Amino acid sequence: MINIIWMFLFAVGFVFAAINGTMEEVNAAIFDGAKEAVAICIGLISVLVFWLGLMKIAQNAGLLDGLAKLARPLAKKIFPEVPSDHPAMGYILSNMIANLFGLGNAATPMGIQAMKQLKELNDNKDEASRSMVTLLAINTSSLTLIPTTVIAIRIQYDSASPTEIVSTTIIATMISTISAILIDRYFYRRKVKRGDRK
Repeated sequence: MINIIWMFLFAVGFVFAAINGTMEEVNAAIFDGAKEAVAICIGLISVLVFWLGLMKIAQNAGLLDGLAKLARPLAKKIFPEVPSDHPAMGYILSNMIANLFGLGNAATPMGIQAMKQLKELNDNKDEASRSMVTLLAINTSSLTLIPTTVIAIRIQYDSASPTEIVSTTIIATMISTISAILIDRYFYRRKVKRGDRK
């Protein structure tokens, strides 16, 4: 569906440019955009490689395992249907820790694996389980301590103070994560009251 929407917007833009005679500006914008995208990607790669390297060092040093152990009791309260020793819990914790450090790209594969494991726990039903909905809500809001990707973009565009957004990011993502959990619990309790618990 997203591809159809993008193609529609692309086609409308071309038709509009052809009618207004601004095709030359559209062509220039396409090439400038492509050039800028490559420059941003190269800038992001360097920062992401640095942080992923630090994450690997932290993992080998046992820091991530330590953080996961600290977060396990909280995760158990948020995901009560998931057994503590199930692989899904490990993937969920890894996903949350990666998001905590602003490494969304590293968190995505772990989030996908967590969803697969949660689907197996849900007897491979097409309907999402409570835990799957909760994981999606938390993953979307994702509490972040270090917004690595945003800092990298700010550095790329020569920001005078690329890390000044850290405190506001912590506050904003803390509010969004708490809100996501509260909204998730509200709708779950409504569902339970209707007698539709699954």
